[in-house]
Amino acid sequence: MELNCLIVDDEPLALDLLESYVQRTSFLHLKGRCGSAVDVLQKLKEERIDLIFLDIQMPELTGLELSRMIEQQVRIIFTTAFEQYALEGFKVNALDYLLKPISYPEFLKAANKALQWFEMKSSAQTAGKQEDGCIFVKSDYRLLKIALQKICYIEGLKDYVKIYTEDSPHPVVSLISMKSLEESLPADSFIRVHRSFIVNLDKVAVVERNRIVFGSTYIPVSDSYRDKFLEFINRKTVK
Repeated sequence: MELNCLIVDDEPLALDLLESYVQRTSFLHLKGRCGSAVDVLQKLKEERIDLIFLDIQMPELTGLELSRMIEQQVRIIFTTAFEQYALEGFKVNALDYLLKPISYPEFLKAANKALQWFEMKSSAQTAGKQEDGCIFVKSDYRLLKIALQKICYIEGLKDYVKIYTEDSPHPVVSLISMKSLEESLPADSFIRVHRSFIVNLDKVAVVERNRIVFGSTYIPVSDSYRDKFLEFINRKTVK
């Protein structure tokens, strides 16, 4: 896998160093050098970018401010001389954080972390397919087979999902989007009831005040999905 990347810094020497590191890293393909965060926004319109090495302290628009404007599929590794920004960097979902002066081993470690993230995402997207009453999902670098009939509900969390089954106290965590997983599930058995929840209709036993009850867990049914869910409930309700 090859990752298209940008390097962003307002110091030319810092850009030169990062460019030399990118050129030494076989799976990175440099798509541009940017001297400001504003330049990045234009570059993102012109090129498909996977990864940005982004300085934090820049004029006009800081790296932190820019990171909140970039879509989630573009991942960020912050580069900065200011250590106090580390914690705030992770709050905006950065993949990693590099403190200047940056050595090549540190750079390569962060780049490999990004590569693993994209490889895992790619595997999960192709793995989340239905087969003979089961789906296969990637979890902790393993491909797991999960029987559809054992799934109670699925919870979405940003780029991840948690799949709760009836035979395990702990969910299966997988790097796959809710949309991709929803498309892989049979529509006659699984229904989305909230932007963050999909339920197995066969496992719905208690509905209370627009909430589905699974033991001690209460799953909300949001307005945008309520009609479809109530249609199923009304078909099964004895009057």
